[in-house]
Amino acid sequence: MVFSSLIFISVFLPVVLVLYWLLPSVKGKNILLLAASLLFYAYGEPVYVLLLVASSFLNYIWALLIEHGGARRKCILAAAAVTDLAVLCVFKYAAFLTGIFNSIFGLAIPVPDVALPVGISFYTFQAMSYVIDVYRGEVKAQRNFMHILLYISLFPQLIAGPIVKYHDIEKELAVRSTDAWESAKGIQRFIIGLGKKTLIANYMGEVADLLFAAPMEQINILSAWIGAGAYMLQIYFDFSGYSDMAIGMGRMFGFHFKENFRHPYAAVSVKDFWRRWHISLSGWFREYLYIPLGGNRKGRARTSLNKILVFACTGMWHGANMTFLFWGLFHGFFLMLEEYIPFFRKESGFWKKLVGHIYTLLVVLVGFVFFRADSMRQGAEWIGKMAAGLQFDDVSMRLVASLLTPVHLAAFAAGVVASVPMERAARTKPVQRMAWPLTIALLAVCMLHLAGGTYNPFIYFRF
Repeated sequence: MVFSSLIFISVFLPVVLVLYWLLPSVKGKNILLLAASLLFYAYGEPVYVLLLVASSFLNYIWALLIEHGGARRKCILAAAAVTDLAVLCVFKYAAFLTGIFNSIFGLAIPVPDVALPVGISFYTFQAMSYVIDVYRGEVKAQRNFMHILLYISLFPQLIAGPIVKYHDIEKELAVRSTDAWESAKGIQRFIIGLGKKTLIANYMGEVADLLFAAPMEQINILSAWIGAGAYMLQIYFDFSGYSDMAIGMGRMFGFHFKENFRHPYAAVSVKDFWRRWHISLSGWFREYLYIPLGGNRKGRARTSLNKILVFACTGMWHGANMTFLFWGLFHGFFLMLEEYIPFFRKESGFWKKLVGHIYTLLVVLVGFVFFRADSMRQGAEWIGKMAAGLQFDDVSMRLVASLLTPVHLAAFAAGVVASVPMERAARTKPVQRMAWPLTIALLAVCMLHLAGGTYNPFIYFRF
């Protein structure tokens, strides 16, 4: 079940929300949310819900052991990390690693065909952050297993984040309140995210999927740039829209999740981009990998190496494919480069911002081509087409023309405009007066879109 589906919007969420408002105690509300979260997960993963519960229970035990482990605390933490990462590797990377092993040694070991549990990367990282924070003394081990299971399985952030740290919602698991205003703001945020997902990401996804599935000989410079730009908008509005829906639902139920995106396409450097893009993931790697590796405290060369290692892991977190690894290393390379180029240490000014903005968009665009490509070869050929795909034969141009429909052009224009920070405009009185009428109209359009269409993918659904 995904948030942008009619069964979720019309049945699941309204029923859970009404029952939640009717229950008087936080304990009763927690039991309802836990039951709803497990049902939500079991709807698509009836077997793997047991893995989710087992992972939560194991990390609950690890945290208790660490708190009372004395001199053995570090060994217990290592065992917890190895266990969590081993489970993640078995389900996510077993086939990939087996293929590499076979290629290197010329063997024919059967490649495991294991279905990837939905959201395993997200809930594994949440569980690990909880155990590590207990080890560091930043939080106390929770005695109530239901609180830990709810923290890890809470359905608004279960399958696609944002990655929530335990200490951010520890108090709200035990004591929280919701009023009509908070719930209304949460509903509004949910609808905005739904609009991003269904009215921009889905239409841009149609364009990107059609082009990346086309034979390479039919792709020219125009279609290559259109496909790259469409995917760049699709992945942003797909994921940021989903994050908006998660944050909005959190507010409906009294939880306050941190922002996960802050207009990343307005960034003026790759470093700035990663301060704005998937903030919960980049924050997780910074706090639990980059800083323990030494961060920027051991000289510029070590800092550069640490960034490369972190972004290699960031790439592989997204999936078991060389394209993801390359994407991570590609970003790590430019982050390292920015450490050495004086331009990025100059004081901010108009021309620096303009040049930095164009440079960042090009780096991100090229990186996303490989992220989307089925193979490194396709990614490299696509970049070649963007640079010199100068064939303008009838077949290639018909493909381009078929994509320039009014709906797709409108979705592209809306994506470009919505990528720009508009907080000041949103705070003006005319916009605030029209906020709810526009929100209701947006919901109606989204529902019509979902009722009439079948194309409704979610890029991060299996990460």
